[in-house]
Amino acid sequence: MACDMADLCWKLSVCFFCSQVVSGRVEEARYIAAVYEHESILSPDPTALVDRRSALQLMGRNLDIYEQQVVAAARQGAQIIVFPEDGIHGFNFTRRSIYPYLDFAPHSRAVKWNPCREMYLFNDTEVLQRLSCMALNNKIFLVANLGTKQPCAHTDPHCPPDGRYQFNTNVAFDDAGMLVATYRKHNLYFEYAFDAPPEPDYKLFETPFAGKFGMFTCFDILFFEPAVKLIRQYDVKQVVYPTAWMNQLPLLSAVEFQQAFATAFNINVLAANIHHPTLGMTGSGIYTPVKSFIYHNMESYGGKLIVAEIPVITTDYKTSLESNERFRENLHQSCKTLTSASMDDQVCFKEGQETPARVLEKGMEQLPPQFYAEMMYDNFTFVPVWGEKGELQVCSNTLCCYLNYKRAVLTDELYALGVFDGLHTVHGTYYVQACALVKCGGLSFSTCGQEVTDASALIDFQLWGNMSTPYIFPLLLTSGITLDFADHMGWKNHHYFMSKNRTSSGLLTAALYGRWYEKD
Repeated sequence: MACDMADLCWKLSVCFFCSQVVSGRVEEARYIAAVYEHESILSPDPTALVDRRSALQLMGRNLDIYEQQVVAAARQGAQIIVFPEDGIHGFNFTRRSIYPYLDFAPHSRAVKWNPCREMYLFNDTEVLQRLSCMALNNKIFLVANLGTKQPCAHTDPHCPPDGRYQFNTNVAFDDAGMLVATYRKHNLYFEYAFDAPPEPDYKLFETPFAGKFGMFTCFDILFFEPAVKLIRQYDVKQVVYPTAWMNQLPLLSAVEFQQAFATAFNINVLAANIHHPTLGMTGSGIYTPVKSFIYHNMESYGGKLIVAEIPVITTDYKTSLESNERFRENLHQSCKTLTSASMDDQVCFKEGQETPARVLEKGMEQLPPQFYAEMMYDNFTFVPVWGEKGELQVCSNTLCCYLNYKRAVLTDELYALGVFDGLHTVHGTYYVQACALVKCGGLSFSTCGQEVTDASALIDFQLWGNMSTPYIFPLLLTSGITLDFADHMGWKNHHYFMSKNRTSSGLLTAALYGRWYEKD
């Protein structure tokens, strides 16, 4: 698809793709980013009580690896490097056992501090000192995650009984070693050693090469506070994202959702995950709205450095999510219809044209049977995707999902179209609206929703649903846990859609993952 006029895409909000191509013509500034997926050296018994010296020895082994990677990234011209959550100290601590691993970190913007040059300004800052010196010595911006402590008075109504806060903290250093931002994780994921801050942090830092960066951590990415509010309120275009993410297919593998987040918000995301395949932890990348540089490896061990040159995002993010909100309120503008080579791809319905629901109702008698199966711990309603081509619909609560599909070649694989509109309550509580085309684990209905990593079917599709939230993350995962991008996506007549003609490899998941934050 080609856009002849920039204002055509802007006025109609036909698809993210248009705005990205148009903006790409003027995005001349670029920078080199690095992320490191780290296989952390872990304590053999994280619940054991150790002294500060022993804790520093273990963390020092991880920091030695960090230093090697900073040097390697700088030699490749990287201007910023991001390390994962829990990479320095590990995980599965108790509140008491993690205490020797905690540094003191000032959280006030008023404190100007270079830990490498001012080592004795505060006590218990050995880890911060090493990170600061890495940044200074290699002239690189550096983002890392560590545990921090902060004393509090018992007059503070939020102060824990032991008289201190313990935070899961991201720190950012500039290329002179200055501590320029600290962020305390807000949405903890069964992290009993840490406290959530009394109020969410919205933390930014400025760079000379890409403007301001925002940062948050791991589980935060699924919630409005602080991730979405940070991006919207502060007009953030670049995000650094340390994470310790356990992959969950078919909808929440690390690289899958990281890309979807970058695409949905039209931003760059620098995501560094921990590498522990036996725990399902892998998946890092450097993501732009239209291209991704990723690493996902469940087979081998050891870390992985990713370095890539990417454009500075300068376009207004209203071309993505906020334009969706505006477009939903003004759905009777004129439309542009785009036709692809292999299937009709109706990007907009012209005024008076039949809605998807009416079109499909005509062929209701041909619809395959509905069935129910658990996916992502939620009870999805499915219909099987049979035959070479067809049209399907499936509904749950207020959400109806629709699929037009055509297979290049029929394969011995079962696919299903699933819908879920409800409160997810396992490993976190949050409201999801999802339309998902997934490959099933086998040929029986009961295998739909299972984790699958390989597929051979090449499917042209258009997937859409009458989503009730503007916050929709387009997922497109292909065989071997690789990524693809939709050809078109956007709003049309109260429905959000995504279409793709021929994925780069076998299709695993094509989904519209909506987060209805107000109903959490």
